[in-house]
Amino acid sequence: MASYYNDNTIIYLNGGFVKATEAKMDLYSQSLHYGYSVFEGIRSYKTETGETKIFKAVEHFNRLQQSAAAMNMPYQWTTEELIEATYEVLKRNNLQDAYIRPVVYAPANMSFVKNTESFIVIEAWEMQPFLGDKLLRVMTSSFQRPNPKGFKIEAKAGGHYVNSILASQEAKAKGFDEALLSDMNDFVAEGPGANMFYEKDGRLFTPSLGNILPGITRATVLEICEELEISVEEKLITSNELKEADTAFFCGTAAEVIGWESLDETVFPKTWNNSVSKTIQEAYKNIVAEKIITPAEQIFA
Repeated sequence: MASYYNDNTIIYLNGGFVKATEAKMDLYSQSLHYGYSVFEGIRSYKTETGETKIFKAVEHFNRLQQSAAAMNMPYQWTTEELIEATYEVLKRNNLQDAYIRPVVYAPANMSFVKNTESFIVIEAWEMQPFLGDKLLRVMTSSFQRPNPKGFKIEAKAGGHYVNSILASQEAKAKGFDEALLSDMNDFVAEGPGANMFYEKDGRLFTPSLGNILPGITRATVLEICEELEISVEEKLITSNELKEADTAFFCGTAAEVIGWESLDETVFPKTWNNSVSKTIQEAYKNIVAEKIITPAEQIFA
């Protein structure tokens, strides 16, 4: 298993900095018993100038607050103080290229009444690409995304990810790299921890909002498309339509932008390195590293 911390790892816990090995939480917490928590997945990068930069920190911590509100969890922190605390966690652990996990969790409560307080922890660790760096063999999952009438689907809530774990484990058990989930109407939704796009005739398509998590990386890809004048459409997508694509990719904070080789053994015909999707992947890498693109690089890109 991956090692996320050691005897010297420092985390932020409820306003202070403590060793991860000495941190405690209540085993009667609603979060442990019912999955009642909200969290964020955030990345920091060593930029081209050598500085450490948390990518879209404001957007991530704002969404953490919005998720807590959607789940009726008390939330007393400001985005600014949590960003400051996160940079301090990175500094104390000598981390630059890191994955950051803030979690808002509940107190001891075996009932379903609303809590009067919440707790927060911010952890960080080095992480290799979440889905690797090779093109993925993807499988259509037998699991669907939760019904948005049964969950606050826009919230990044801990309990929602039981669905993701089951789907991903199913795909890996069958020899695939990752799963693709549909929504309750059998339209393509997203991966267990990432949104998806497909490419056809130089244009990009992605599932519309409503039954998916509105990913921050997904929004970044849309921004890249606008900047590079790449046509992109948000729409309902069928599995058969997706299998007619030239290529496809997942995008997410942990996954970043990672292409697919195939879906259910249907191999995508377009060479990844010659695709618009590859252009998106490279543009994303440049943005997170704050790389300055020279005129010559623009010409030969």
